[in-house]
Amino acid sequence: MSKPDGLRKQKKAETRQAISNIATRLFVERGFDNVSVAEVALEAGVARKTVFNYFPRKEDLIFDREDEVRALVREAISGRGTQPPVPVFQALMRTLVATGHPIFRITERPIAFWRTVSQSPALTTYARELQVTLGNDLGDMLSDTVDQPRGDPGARLAAAMLVSTLVVAYGEALRAFREDRDPMKAFVRVMERGFTGVHAAVAGTPYG
Repeated sequence: MSKPDGLRKQKKAETRQAISNIATRLFVERGFDNVSVAEVALEAGVARKTVFNYFPRKEDLIFDREDEVRALVREAISGRGTQPPVPVFQALMRTLVATGHPIFRITERPIAFWRTVSQSPALTTYARELQVTLGNDLGDMLSDTVDQPRGDPGARLAAAMLVSTLVVAYGEALRAFREDRDPMKAFVRVMERGFTGVHAAVAGTPYG
């Protein structure tokens, strides 16, 4: 990649993140349904069309990390060598938790974020849709990497269990934070329990 292309890519990434940060702040302060895309654009100093160029749906403004997660998972699984894909996925999640990656970081900000989501029917619905989509995408990655047909039940089961494990673990971490307990300790406890179940489910298959 040439230097100008690299700078343009970096600039676009910075603009996208800035728009998302502003949108999230406005949604948390005033409620998702009370802020328009036009208001986000005005606050960010860009055209309304520019916002939609980066975020096709208004909901995408607040759920802006799923592509990053997919890329991390795809990179880990594609570079797995001879290891089965499910343990590789689990190792990646453990690393992200241990290094304090933003997708698993528990502070007042994600507490406010999820409060905003829970108060908006549109965001609640979108969050559920996103969970299903991520599970489907992970299932496809798992089956592709071991040369099984997409829709293979082993891959679908493993992906559904993995995603559900992380969702439940994150929810428990949020609850622990609100109760002044160690959120990451709570997260890891639930995550490892779920991972144990996944390991049993995929034992004897190409996935585990």
